[in-house]
Amino acid sequence: MRRIYRIVFLFFIYSFYLSTQAQTQSLSLEDFFVKGTFGSKGVYGLRSMNDGEHYTVLENQGKKITQYSYKTGKPVATLLDLENLDQNDIKQISNYQFNQDESRLLLSTNVTPIYRRSYTADYYIYDFKNKELKALSDQGSQRLATFSPDGLRIAFVRDNNLFIHDLRFGTEQQITFDGQYNHIINGAPDWVYEEEFAFNKAFEWAPDGSALAYIKFDESEVKEYPMNMFEGQKPSITNNELYPSVYSYKYPKAGEVNSKVSVHVYDIKDKTTLTMDTGEEQDIYLPRIRWTKDPKRLAIIRLNRLQNKMDVLLANVRTGRTTPLYREENKYYIDESNLDHLIFLEDGEHFVITSEKSGYMHIYLYDMSGHEKRAISSGNYDIADFYGYDPVRKLFYYSSFEESPLEKQIYAVDAKGKKTKITTVKGWNSAAFSKTFNYYIHTVSDIQTPPVISLYNAKNKLIRVLEDNHDLSEVIKEYPLTPKEFIQIPAADGETQLNAWIMKPVNFDPSRKYPVLITQYSGPNSQQVKNAWGGVNWLNYLAQEGYIVVCIDPRGTAARGEEFRKCTYMQLGKYESDDMIASARWLASQPYVDGQKIGIWGWSYGGFMSSLCILKGHDVFSTAIAIAPVTNFKYYDSIYTERYMRTPQENEKGYTEHSPLSWADKLKGNLLLCHGTADDNVHIQNAYELAERLVQANKQFDMGIYTNRNHSIYGGNTSLQLYTKFVKYLNEHLK
Repeated sequence: MRRIYRIVFLFFIYSFYLSTQAQTQSLSLEDFFVKGTFGSKGVYGLRSMNDGEHYTVLENQGKKITQYSYKTGKPVATLLDLENLDQNDIKQISNYQFNQDESRLLLSTNVTPIYRRSYTADYYIYDFKNKELKALSDQGSQRLATFSPDGLRIAFVRDNNLFIHDLRFGTEQQITFDGQYNHIINGAPDWVYEEEFAFNKAFEWAPDGSALAYIKFDESEVKEYPMNMFEGQKPSITNNELYPSVYSYKYPKAGEVNSKVSVHVYDIKDKTTLTMDTGEEQDIYLPRIRWTKDPKRLAIIRLNRLQNKMDVLLANVRTGRTTPLYREENKYYIDESNLDHLIFLEDGEHFVITSEKSGYMHIYLYDMSGHEKRAISSGNYDIADFYGYDPVRKLFYYSSFEESPLEKQIYAVDAKGKKTKITTVKGWNSAAFSKTFNYYIHTVSDIQTPPVISLYNAKNKLIRVLEDNHDLSEVIKEYPLTPKEFIQIPAADGETQLNAWIMKPVNFDPSRKYPVLITQYSGPNSQQVKNAWGGVNWLNYLAQEGYIVVCIDPRGTAARGEEFRKCTYMQLGKYESDDMIASARWLASQPYVDGQKIGIWGWSYGGFMSSLCILKGHDVFSTAIAIAPVTNFKYYDSIYTERYMRTPQENEKGYTEHSPLSWADKLKGNLLLCHGTADDNVHIQNAYELAERLVQANKQFDMGIYTNRNHSIYGGNTSLQLYTKFVKYLNEHLK
């Protein structure tokens, strides 16, 4: 009997040991940058089909397109499986689109990135009836291939020119001939438009396929920025082993010459091209073109260079003449997020647009004569997304921050203003509606919970959970992760409360004092503090290693109205750095914080902020890490910088007063600067110029230069080496 009790006792001891072992695995940087231990799953390549009863998904690592039923959430057919094709040059599908009657697919593969959103690819056409797969063109890789609405043609860009492939005859016709690298671009944006107006395709088919409208970018007079490209590794440019090559591209810096832009319409039947009248002023922006429901009328969005006046022009594509449809002026600037919210409704009589004219971002309904019909949303909160209008139920769908700046919820509102909240779960909600609005796929997460993706019908009845990330949730349980807690921290003005979260060390002891690392981005209309899943990352590793990590959104960030968002106008860096310094002082006053060990880190705008804070707040910050920082906004591009600062010629004080370059002689603590030599976005010039000023001020600092790396600094072992450097630096100087 004693032997039995002993065996049972040992069994329980061993079981307890196994359970505690399962919960005490240690995080390593390899988990994030090599193993991908904490990757979440999603539903990829989702397309709603014409009947509104089915949708398709890209599966099996881009090798299969599967059709699902909205009604059941279950698969009903395999539309394409690359492994079952007899002759197949495609190893993996990167993206796909259907033609109008869903008889063909346009597939892209072999994607080669150009900049953030642009790329070249090899496109293929799959015919369901004949089960044939054919290359779109044999004349070289293409860009932006798109079916015409009638399904008869495909337009694409190659070598800065536009082409049209006719599916009936298999012919390829070139419709522009002046395209030339670093001179003329047809149908695709230049670098600065792509980056700062957040789009890639600058051509649009007429709704009946009768014409193709496009924007031409003449960047001949824009100054070039050269970047040395070395041999490097991962990948290696073998021809550059002894002598680096120079990659030079057009990049307009603040106050410099921009591309000249114009809008043209190519008539398919007549094979003629007509230029649209966009006004006499040349120093303007034309960031979007949108066809109305009338194939004879094209809408053109025009912004002045200061981006505080926006016009929507209606162009008669037969004559090229334009008439004003909508105008808005703002005492600060018109945010670029408004551009994609210009939507023409199916009735052909109305359009929807967003505006901050009430002091908050809201949705407005107008008729086609330009008269406002009513506000679709209103109140002291910002909307986030406009999902569309259901003409059958007469409902507008959108998401907003009505309940809290930290949470995004989804609503439906009818023509009389009666509003219904669709989502019931707290957190960060988004939706993808079917074409008929009979169903929607809902994604929700919160700060502690990975995304859950579910299928609902129009009555908001759950049909099926498509992905709950259960496996990731189980993996997380095996590691000692501390939760993020939302807090508020007083801003520098002593009145405003800043949203923040804090992650305390594993096995936190309130009687001890811990070092603090502030993580932030801080850029205009950005948001880091929200009730959304942010993943498990190196910040969790720092908490495991005994750091307190705090994330703060200063004044100038999103979801709290126009005045909060735009208070940094003409003086980027001032209020944000004031708030970070004030926040650091507040943290230093907490009984569990070592006030001598407060650090800050950030990337891009966050690097601008961290480098400014270690200099301007040298009495409170002991350590800073600045990755790819802007160090003076005169080095940055025209569209972004002038939106918030106007030009250096108009606002010299704003550019210099809060530039880290102006504060270099104040450095007392430890500063690590890291930058990629091939950063096409924030040029390494920024880091070099700050480094030179620190040298001439006889200040010691540390620097990491990453060969041939762009703004994201990755490739091969780069990410692992970079973050290992961060941790080592913090352990040496902050811990």
